[in-house]
Amino acid sequence: MAISIDMLFADTAESLALTVVAGAGGMQREIAVPRIQKPGLALSGYPEQLHRDRLQTLGATEIEYLASIDDDSRRRGIATLMSADPACVVITRNLLPPAELSAACEAAEVPLLKSELASAELIAGITAYLQDALAPHASIHGVLLDVLGIGILLLGKSGIGKSEAALDLLARGHRLVADDIVNIRRKPPNLVFGSGSAIIRHHMEIRGLGIINIKDIFGISSVRETKKIELVIELCDWNDNEEYERLGLDDSFHEVLGVWLPRLRLPVRPGRSISTIIEVAARNQLLKFMGHHSARELSDQLGRAIAEAKPKPLDADIVE
Repeated sequence: MAISIDMLFADTAESLALTVVAGAGGMQREIAVPRIQKPGLALSGYPEQLHRDRLQTLGATEIEYLASIDDDSRRRGIATLMSADPACVVITRNLLPPAELSAACEAAEVPLLKSELASAELIAGITAYLQDALAPHASIHGVLLDVLGIGILLLGKSGIGKSEAALDLLARGHRLVADDIVNIRRKPPNLVFGSGSAIIRHHMEIRGLGIINIKDIFGISSVRETKKIELVIELCDWNDNEEYERLGLDDSFHEVLGVWLPRLRLPVRPGRSISTIIEVAARNQLLKFMGHHSARELSDQLGRAIAEAKPKPLDADIVE
């Protein structure tokens, strides 16, 4: 997974106040890791800290240092920097880059950019962008909801009733993130976030009713752009020959982009209020996050009650 400098520039030029100074022929170079480097000692001829194909930033300290040394030392420092074949070099605070650096970037076709932002602001902005752009991602068929602050991913075959259950929850004041297509990204350390497709965001398809705009019908508070997924609920057809969870003592999990999330499997049949069960599942998950596992606590209470129960002594007259 990598992203080109051209794409980075197109997406962040306005927000990060970026302009191209030299090396425009290398805008197709790619960045594969969301980590930014400041060359530091490399400009004095010490290359050990440099990593290849990284975005390098030079701020006021580095530019002033290059301006203060003699021509030979400056050329040697810039050559050391360029030996790491950087994906891109960015000068912060709108400072003027040394002519030798501009020439070296032009010759090697390494994009040399300039930003009006301070180094800390630029690094934070580019890092956040790269972490999102380079995060592992996938698109799955389902519905993502925010129920009482818990991100719930509804899965199940087409027509099982995912959108209908979601619509009932929206009528109760909960929030829609995505319907039908859920775009999922994994972010460090082990978190997965879901969002809707840009084209159909805030819309739902209800069989017999058609396409509806949730934001227009229920208001802005009924939708959100993205949500961390914390619980997966799979809807399935009721099967009298299948055993379903009755006690809830053993937790099951569902793998999403290498992250294992708590999972519930809910059988659907007429008369069952799936939306109510989902809402209760969200409340129960909140309790688990706070360290309360209802089924296990009841099991522990029963175990203690049995252990503490003492057999009644036999009546003496019966013994005789």
